[in-house]
Amino acid sequence: MSINEPNVFQRYLDPSDIYVLPGYKVEVFAQGLNSPVCMVFDENGDIIVGESGEIDGNARVMRLTNDVYEVVAEGFRVPLLGVNVLNGDIYVSHKGVISVIKSDGTRQDIITGLPSNGDYGNSKVVFSPDGKMYFGQGSATNSGVVGLDNNWVYQYPYFHDFPAEAIKLNGQNFPTYNFLSYYPNDYAFTGAFRSYGIPNRPNIVIHGSPRPTSSILRANLDGTNLEVYAWGVTQAYRVGFDRFNRLFASNNGYDDKGSRPIKDCPDEFMLIEEGTWYGFPDYCAGLPVTLPRFKPSVGPQPQFLLAEHPMLPPRPLTEIEPHSGVRGFDFNYNENFGPYGDAYLAESGSIFPITTAGYPLPGVGRRVVRIDMSDGRVITFAINKSGVGASFTGGGGFERPFDVVFGPDGAMYVLDIGIASPTNPNLFIPNTGVIWKISRS
Repeated sequence: MSINEPNVFQRYLDPSDIYVLPGYKVEVFAQGLNSPVCMVFDENGDIIVGESGEIDGNARVMRLTNDVYEVVAEGFRVPLLGVNVLNGDIYVSHKGVISVIKSDGTRQDIITGLPSNGDYGNSKVVFSPDGKMYFGQGSATNSGVVGLDNNWVYQYPYFHDFPAEAIKLNGQNFPTYNFLSYYPNDYAFTGAFRSYGIPNRPNIVIHGSPRPTSSILRANLDGTNLEVYAWGVTQAYRVGFDRFNRLFASNNGYDDKGSRPIKDCPDEFMLIEEGTWYGFPDYCAGLPVTLPRFKPSVGPQPQFLLAEHPMLPPRPLTEIEPHSGVRGFDFNYNENFGPYGDAYLAESGSIFPITTAGYPLPGVGRRVVRIDMSDGRVITFAINKSGVGASFTGGGGFERPFDVVFGPDGAMYVLDIGIASPTNPNLFIPNTGVIWKISRS
């Protein structure tokens, strides 16, 4: 599909509505995409884009060449969350599955059965010099307990979080109105790491799973030898290696919702080290959720679910404001663009008030930030002049940035997922996804 194809809805776009640091310019590089979430440059310099499928149920991979879109493959499980390229092969992360599209066009599912039926799924794979691929596997729930905020229970009533190693629980149970019952005034009591309506007893031990939620997994490039690299990471939306082969992750924190709400938990940019536990579901950014700062708007102070913790989880490289919606990131290795080695991160921002306990959405996210890798400082790099998403003001700038990639030309490319309903984060307007280009002026 041509970028400028007539007779389709085109979102109003105006790069001048975006503030960027002096010395840079913003322009529209491509538009007309359907809820795109990830992009990567292939070996030929073409852009490979992953569309989530949230609009029409058709998750697909697109190639942008000479201002024309080509469908590479479609019909993936919704949502598609990541694409990457290695030696001409395209690796696709979609709900519970990692597939490979070979250079000859054939397609193979190399990892299946990932625990992605809950709140968060399996992220884009990245490749390391040891010949492995790494990816994040999100949690099933907000903070370890299935509750009324988990609409997926109707379709997957036995699903829940799974730890990577054996854990002992304190045995708390959380009551809710039983929305699966035929009887009025029926209540369900649900324990941590249990299916909805299944309680726990004190000091019960939950055995570890080879395919845990809230984890970082790795495998051979053909999908064999899947193993846990790290665990206790709530939602590692994206992982990536820097030039020193250190693995980093953008992690979204808990929300003030569900049976175990936790307020003001920051998002994180974190260093991931092998064998480390990062705190899910009892720590936020390396701090215990029992601290008063995390007390929810309604309900008691969160208490530890685990009777014994595997270790004291490390603090992240940096904390980012709650509800910023940290997404894709890339490292800059072009001295002419900006500070060498720093990370640039897309923040989509919150869109669904239930995550903020019904309060108005905070003025965070919906921007690109630079993370100083020497000290963890977070500096806003590009943001709408209004400070909010374009649809809030009728402007023509960012709506929800979802990915940042540096191109072979040294410029930054920002993927914007498009415009969604203010009351439903998964209801997107077709053809409103955009790729912005930011370069030196």
